[in-house]
Amino acid sequence: MLSRRTALMAGAATLATTRIASAQARPIRIGEINSYTTLAAFTEPYRKGWMLAQEQANRTAARPFETLFRDDGGRPDQALSQAQALLSTDGCDFLAGTFLSNVGLAVSDFARANRRLFVASEPLTDALVWSQGHRYCFRLRPSTYMQAAMLAEEAAKLPARRWATVAPNYEYGQSAVRWFKELLSRARPDVVWVGEQWPAQGRIDAGATVQALLGMQPEAIFNATFAADLLAFVRQGQSRGLFRNRAVVSLLSGEPEYLEPLGDEAPEGWIVTGYPAEQIATPEHTMFRDAYRARFNELPKLGSIVGYVTMQAIAAAVARAGSAETEALVEAFRGLTWVSPFGPTEFRAIDHQATLGAYVGRTAVRGGRGVMVDWRYADGRAYLPADDIVRQWRPQG
Repeated sequence: MLSRRTALMAGAATLATTRIASAQARPIRIGEINSYTTLAAFTEPYRKGWMLAQEQANRTAARPFETLFRDDGGRPDQALSQAQALLSTDGCDFLAGTFLSNVGLAVSDFARANRRLFVASEPLTDALVWSQGHRYCFRLRPSTYMQAAMLAEEAAKLPARRWATVAPNYEYGQSAVRWFKELLSRARPDVVWVGEQWPAQGRIDAGATVQALLGMQPEAIFNATFAADLLAFVRQGQSRGLFRNRAVVSLLSGEPEYLEPLGDEAPEGWIVTGYPAEQIATPEHTMFRDAYRARFNELPKLGSIVGYVTMQAIAAAVARAGSAETEALVEAFRGLTWVSPFGPTEFRAIDHQATLGAYVGRTAVRGGRGVMVDWRYADGRAYLPADDIVRQWRPQG
């Protein structure tokens, strides 16, 4: 007959084993926040890419992943409410996502205050990893600085001297214009900036914007509008002759989400960053594209890549950490390397910025639809500031 002491020890061992098994079985829960209703052209493919990566990760993961998707309506206050609920009510282990730069910055501030991990997938603001960077925030996509540097490199080859800019009047647009102007002026000191247009995001008066740009008489234009604003700008610009005999350098405009809706109205010859999904033949991308098409019966868009790679990176970080605990994951993300559909990728330890790059090329119309031609992959590593510059820009910690 067992003594009372032996029985108690056996009971404690059984309870401990049960708790360990329970912890191992509990899914790693991710709270994902994004602008699903306001920017569906990007975020719906994004969610599909995310789910494909999650399904792939769950085939081998020690603990399964579960994602709770929440809509921020494109508003920082709504994103913060969702973030609070995801952590305190829904029991999420960490946060991820966001699209708009102002929303991403708000969630990043929340993560810093609460010392919880935030993996920012899409917001392009440089502040996220530099002037407002902190221990708990990591960002995947190439930032406004990185993509502006890619485009300025091409713009410097143009003969144009007189430049005008147009961009949405919030942090993303302001940062994109600032860096493009600075980097192009550095490469081409003879450039003259003749004017700027700052339409409200999502509410562009395209006719007035185009007329204002015509009045500036630029030889070239830098454009950072996107989504519905880009469509309106292109159509008004085409009808009023703004793009005739003028170079246009345009951030994001080669992404299928924004180029395809223009159909045969797509501009010809713009220098853009984007994603020529059908044409990329690297083994890593072909494997991703084939899996995505088999799963969803469609070609991926840039949003598909961003969602897929964000979830792919999270799975790699959890495997490296052996845990979903915040501090362990932070250390795992610092210097994390993995192979994305765009090739080898890393989260830099110094600033938590990923080295994921972008495709740079020109727009054209083929078969009645807009496509990218003459493109190349610009590896993000080549367009990031040196460590000594980052130390000046980023606060410690």
